Amino acid sequence: MDVQTETVPRDARHRVERTKARARYDRDTVHAILDAGMIAHVAFSVGGQPFVIPMLYARDGETIVLHGSIASRLMGELADGVPACIGVTHLDGLVLARSHFDHSVNYRSVVVFGRARAVVDAGEKAAALARFVDALIPGRAAESRAADHTELAATQVLRLAIEDASAKIRSGGVKDNPSDLALPHWAGVVPMRTQYTAPQAESGLADPALPASVRRLLAANEAVA
Repeated sequence: MDVQTETVPRDARHRVERTKARARYDRDTVHAILDAGMIAHVAFSVGGQPFVIPMLYARDGETIVLHGSIASRLMGELADGVPACIGVTHLDGLVLARSHFDHSVNYRSVVVFGRARAVVDAGEKAAALARFVDALIPGRAAESRAADHTELAATQVLRLAIEDASAKIRSGGVKDNPSDLALPHWAGVVPMRTQYTAPQAESGLADPALPASVRRLLAANEAVA
C-alpha cells in the first residue's frame, strides 16, 4: 500500500480519483479504519452476476477473516479465489451547510481488493475464529468456549489477502460557497458515534457478574461520552 497518492499508478484499481486530498494509502490508516469496524460489504461476481454481502469480519495482519456456513454457495465461490472487493465505512458526523448542495457527512472508509482462501486446518480455523471473537470485543475469546469439532466442520472460514487498499476520510467543518455565508441558515457539524448501553444478561447464568471484557468495553464507552 503506497503512502502518497502520486506514487499510486494512474491505472491502479485502488487509486482514488475523486477528492484525492481525502485519500490515504498507508497501512496504519487502512488498518485503523478496518479495526474500528465490524460490518463489511463484500462484493464479487459469479457467472456475470454481481453480489454484495454484508458480513462480520476481523482483520488479522494483512488478511481479513470472514466466516459463514460451509453449505453457503457464495462462501464456496469466495473460497475458490474469485476477485473480491470489500468496503467498510464509519459515519462520524452530519455536515449541515447553508445550501442543499454543500451538505455532507464526515466519514472514514476503506476499500480493499484481494482474493480469499479457505482455511482447512482445524487448528488454524479455531485460531481464526478466536481472533474473530476478540475483534468484536477484546478478551472475549478467553471468556468463552472455543469451537468444537462439529462446529468447525460446519463453518467455512476464509482469509482474504489485502492485496490493494485505499482509505478515504472527510473531517472538519462545512465547506460553504462564499456567496452563501451571509445567508441566515444554521450551519455546522452534528457528531455521531456508536454507544453501548446497559448489558442484558441471559437468565440462568452460573455467575451473573459482568466479565472483564464487557467491563472494559463499557469503561471505554464512558470515556468517550
